[in-house]
Amino acid sequence: MTDALEDRDLKTVTRHRPSTDHPVCTEPSPRRVRAFLDGTAVADSTRALLLLEAGHLPVYYFPPADVRTDLLEPTDKQTYCPYKGQAAYWSVRVGDRVATNALWSYQDPLPERTDIKGYLALYWHRMDAWFEEDDEVFAHPRDPYHRVDVLSSSRHVRVAVAGETLAETQRPWLLFETGLPTRYYLPKADVRMNLLVPTDRQTQCPYKGRARYWSARVGDRVEQDLAWSYPFPIPECPKIQNLVAFYNERADIWVDGELQPRPETPWSRPPTK
Repeated sequence: MTDALEDRDLKTVTRHRPSTDHPVCTEPSPRRVRAFLDGTAVADSTRALLLLEAGHLPVYYFPPADVRTDLLEPTDKQTYCPYKGQAAYWSVRVGDRVATNALWSYQDPLPERTDIKGYLALYWHRMDAWFEEDDEVFAHPRDPYHRVDVLSSSRHVRVAVAGETLAETQRPWLLFETGLPTRYYLPKADVRMNLLVPTDRQTQCPYKGRARYWSARVGDRVEQDLAWSYPFPIPECPKIQNLVAFYNERADIWVDGELQPRPETPWSRPPTK
């Protein structure tokens, strides 16, 4: 049972999530957040705001006192957001390195977004590295309402391309991630690795770590970057280490003998080079 106090606390926790009625919200981050360019901490704050916006990745907004404003050069770029207002931009210069239009701010935001008035935000990929406390974080800030759960299973999973079985197991690990299809991670011993060709593709996930990829070759057919693995996942996600997963979107996957529908996601088509 949930008593009245727990019920009240739950409402307090969930009220921050963006929704159709309130597509943008912020909450204070209790973490020390740092962004580095060329070895210099451009931002270093324990007072950052985490901005959550429906349909977008989370973004850290920093108070100006926690940003090296002496490294900033104003530019002519401006953009408009219907939920936040007019944004101005700055480039960041550290020695000979220049990150063009890497920082923005809403100096005079819309009335409902005065919480970020004057705060400064940085494009994640225009910095060299980001840290939450002393752990490096990849790709984007972690959303506090985004979950990744990995559960062991005895369900029968078979993966095929063009009728050829690539993997079959009764000891998969099922990864459930907020807003994404279930991913089936399989032991390499149950994968026909001779049908997989390693590629140069690598991706980073703030919730799992750095992934490497394989293409699947079946006869003359090649499914580019169809399978992936995390050789060294982040400490919070150790159960998937060195297991292999296939895109449900582009492979036929049977679970307990039932062919799974192919979800339509950004990964439904092979990545472009």
